[in-house]
Amino acid sequence: MSKAKFLLSLVMGIVLLFPQHGRACTNFLITKGASADGSTMISYSADSHDLFGELYYWPGQIWPDDAMLDVYEWDTGKYLGKIKQAKQTYTVIGNMNEHQVAIGETTFTGRSELVDTTGIIDYGSLIYIALQRAKTAREAIKVMTDLVAEYGYYSSGESFSIADKNEVWIMEMIGKGVGNKGAVWVARKIPDGMVSGHANQARITTFPLKDKENCMYSDDVFSFAKKKGYFDGKKKDFNFADTFAPLDYGALRFCEARVWSGFRLMNSEMDKYEGYVKGEEGERLPLWIKPAKKVTYRDVQNIMRDHYEGTSMDMTKDAGAGAFAKPYRFRPLTWKVDDEELFNERAIATQQTGFSFVAQMRSWMPDAIGGILWFGVDDAATSVYVPIYCGINAIPNEFAVGNGNLLEYSSTSAFWIFNRVSNQAYSRYSYMIEDIKKAQRKLEDKFEDNMTIIDQLALDLYKQDPQKVTDFLTAYSLLQSNITLNTWKELDEFLMVKYLDGNLHREVDGKFLRNEHGNPLPAEFPGYSKEYYKKIVDETGDRLKMKKLPGEKEGGH
Repeated sequence: MSKAKFLLSLVMGIVLLFPQHGRACTNFLITKGASADGSTMISYSADSHDLFGELYYWPGQIWPDDAMLDVYEWDTGKYLGKIKQAKQTYTVIGNMNEHQVAIGETTFTGRSELVDTTGIIDYGSLIYIALQRAKTAREAIKVMTDLVAEYGYYSSGESFSIADKNEVWIMEMIGKGVGNKGAVWVARKIPDGMVSGHANQARITTFPLKDKENCMYSDDVFSFAKKKGYFDGKKKDFNFADTFAPLDYGALRFCEARVWSGFRLMNSEMDKYEGYVKGEEGERLPLWIKPAKKVTYRDVQNIMRDHYEGTSMDMTKDAGAGAFAKPYRFRPLTWKVDDEELFNERAIATQQTGFSFVAQMRSWMPDAIGGILWFGVDDAATSVYVPIYCGINAIPNEFAVGNGNLLEYSSTSAFWIFNRVSNQAYSRYSYMIEDIKKAQRKLEDKFEDNMTIIDQLALDLYKQDPQKVTDFLTAYSLLQSNITLNTWKELDEFLMVKYLDGNLHREVDGKFLRNEHGNPLPAEFPGYSKEYYKKIVDETGDRLKMKKLPGEKEGGH
């Protein structure tokens, strides 16, 4: 196929929009020794009711000596100020740059008095500026910590996943309040062979003080905590998480529980921590664990689709799941009945996800080929992770900034098409999710099957001319994005026909069945599950029970 036919879109103008971003995200971190193929990986779900899912793009370039960079808060678009621009910046595709550096985050908030409203750098800008300036994870940590030291940190407490093709780090940072420019922070390298995770709760507790190769921290992390009265003990006993973000029941149930759920999918021995994350008793969840078997990128994708299935917190089982085992609860997260506060579970997969990804970094390949951002929009459970190579020079129109927004529908936007399907599914979830998973697996299996040949073709082209591999991978990433969008449009129409009015039109391999006259077969009425009918009886008693009128004959109705 010609290059012209492959290239579906070329984005020349780069526009940075600043979506409002919620603070309920989930990250998992996979080291080389823990992965099935020796890659490093991080995953990220950007969860917010106010976030439009799109793929950001900054092309690398050389800047004049006096260039300045305007900084806007990622959550709100508020202008925060100017900083010095770097002499050279690197190309960034979403949350990965051209050197296979990837960064994700989750907000833990922490002590509210430590927010510095005069700071210039917020957590979102910190991520994307660092990606434009760093070739390694360690460089990214230095860029991020130097930036907040020089310009002030505008956000609250934050956990960052920072990885390159060789190392995976978790860094936790919190500001020092108005009048104390900068931030206190700790960064720990995840030991090779281990996996880690964080989900809106600080997770670094005590840490080694003299292992500079594997642990870094701000010079004033201890003295600042003592000055503020948060800590009064020996340095070796200093606990970052307990000092700056003390645990409460919500932190366990809504945050630590998500990390535990991901951990248990990689090692069943983690079941022993269920009592801890439910606020009952038990040992604290560790910062990292060893998986029972090596983890693939497909494993990580499926972890991002978890709703506590198979645990006592399974969201498909309680009354909130309704008649069709829907693993979603519409907000608010907590609610009251007769002045008693109750809550809904908060799983890894959620309907308010704007975008999510699994970043895969492969050290044995040239950077342009080695880095793949498996990118999806909307709820990860009903989305598709599309391969976006980090060496491309244009982004798919289906994910492009400016192709629709949260208040403007676009029929060519993947975010809106995936939302059409997922919102359909909420009405009859237990049935529709099977059709969605079938389409999801078909596409993702094809992407996996393609990887070997695409990688090899790219390597062959790279030996001839690096620019050829850029064009090839750009064309491939654009094509797969377009195929995915069109497949989901067809799925949207298919679901509408199959489940029209709550009925079920029979089909085989996507083709609806007709009678010998060419008309549709009679619709089926699948009804509800036996368990749900039993709940109706328990609630209504005899009110809905069929009765006979005096003199009514058998079978008269």
